[in-house]
Amino acid sequence: MKRILITGAAGFLGSHLCDRFIKEGFEVVGMDNLITGDLKNIEHLFKLKEFVFYHHDVSKFVHVPGTIDYILHFASPASPIDYLKIPIQTLKVGSLGTHNLLGFALAKKARILVASTSEVYGDPQVHPQNEDYWGNVNPIGPRGVYDEAKRFQEAITMAYHTYHKLETRIVRIFNTYGPRMRLNDGRALPAFIGQALRGEDITVFGDGSQTRSFCYVDDLVEGIYRLLMSDYVYPVNIGNPVEITIKQFAEEIIQLTGTKQKIIYKPLPQDDPKQRRPDITRAKKLLGWEPKIEREEGLKRTYEYFKSLTPAELTKSAHRFS
Repeated sequence: MKRILITGAAGFLGSHLCDRFIKEGFEVVGMDNLITGDLKNIEHLFKLKEFVFYHHDVSKFVHVPGTIDYILHFASPASPIDYLKIPIQTLKVGSLGTHNLLGFALAKKARILVASTSEVYGDPQVHPQNEDYWGNVNPIGPRGVYDEAKRFQEAITMAYHTYHKLETRIVRIFNTYGPRMRLNDGRALPAFIGQALRGEDITVFGDGSQTRSFCYVDDLVEGIYRLLMSDYVYPVNIGNPVEITIKQFAEEIIQLTGTKQKIIYKPLPQDDPKQRRPDITRAKKLLGWEPKIEREEGLKRTYEYFKSLTPAELTKSAHRFS
């Protein structure tokens, strides 16, 4: 039985990855400091002999006894509301945490995949974004702590690959949605659905003409699995190339939830990307991957999850960082 360490295991993406690798017959070691993760996302796994959990901050020395064959490094705040509240931790997990895990992978002779992001492209001047584009990032702006942490993460990962011959993989993740997202994480989909469920008006920043591309979590996990098992060491975009404006997306959420909320507009945050759409040519060619789940179906599944939350959970989620 192969053994995999998944950091950020109690988070949105990390928990789905734990599920997938257990389904694939792996023994999974989950690790999370729970600064943004939630044990509720993985509590169904604690009864399984194939799963073990370490409550640990990867910015500190990482040790797991026994063999480790693979590592998925998904420990990081991943939304504006998080990395604006905890900027130092965001920088540390992308730098110190990545360094610790690369050293751990080297010691264990494990293959490591690091979770990068479309944010490395910043507010892009190339559209759609392919992996050869170097980005347009403000290193000292409010989003710089996340953008530059991920850019450094890619750089040190490649350095370990070239200098130490470590087996590394880099995935650049575009906007992803699905069950287990936090309603308060600052991203459009949970924010819109949370507002609808609480009877609040839908808040759109800017005039709503900025675009995003939304990938359902199951599709993303499939792409990550294929990349980990591939022989490709350079960054690969994984996301859905179907582009939509934020205003259109808000209207879809209102239609989905059957609510009567109005759309209200607020100023666009500094350095917020105006366009975001992945070029997935590389993923198609190398991995035979492209998203399968239509947005209409994915939104239905996600809405059913959020509807299952209690009123107390909805209120807690709305004000968790206030």
